Amino acid sequence: MKAIDPKTLTAKDNYKFLIGSVIPRPIAFVTSLGKDDTLNGAPYSFFNVVSSEPPMISIAAQQKDGQRKHTAQNILERNEFVVHIVDQQTVEQVNQTAATLDAKTSEVTFADLTAVNSDYIETPGIDEAKIRMECRLYKHIELPTTDLILGEIICYHIDEALYANGRIDETKLQAVSRLAGDKYANIGEVFSINRPK
Repeated sequence: MKAIDPKTLTAKDNYKFLIGSVIPRPIAFVTSLGKDDTLNGAPYSFFNVVSSEPPMISIAAQQKDGQRKHTAQNILERNEFVVHIVDQQTVEQVNQTAATLDAKTSEVTFADLTAVNSDYIETPGIDEAKIRMECRLYKHIELPTTDLILGEIICYHIDEALYANGRIDETKLQAVSRLAGDKYANIGEVFSINRPK
């Protein structure tokens, strides 16, 4: 096995090793409101669960040429955002939102997604998502080239067809995960292993 020092690699090479190794990654589609109330939407695969008490998620928004992404700017200004779980029905439209648009153009409108009001925050979500989570900014950690956003979930919106007895059926959710390059994956074979006591 070859040992490679990440300090000897370019940022691009490190990125390729990470996205090719840390797979599959869940995809968050994040909506946020700009200063002028433009509804911004963007996908993030540097995303995960942080805590269940309180319920928290993390999103890492990499900066480009030292500039914050619109999502990070908006979250830091408004202290709120909505996270949606990307599924087989929404992945193509969500992919369209990754296009480079100016801050006054809504990716949600651009991708033909439907905005829906939130219950506890001003930022709308999208109606097409089977799961969406209203979040308040808990903490922002500024890394050298990345804005790490920790959000506390203040409201879940979950399609009732997905769950029973407090559990979500992954086969009905049909979540999509991110691999490397242009590759995505559906949930494949599911197996169980009993955890040791």
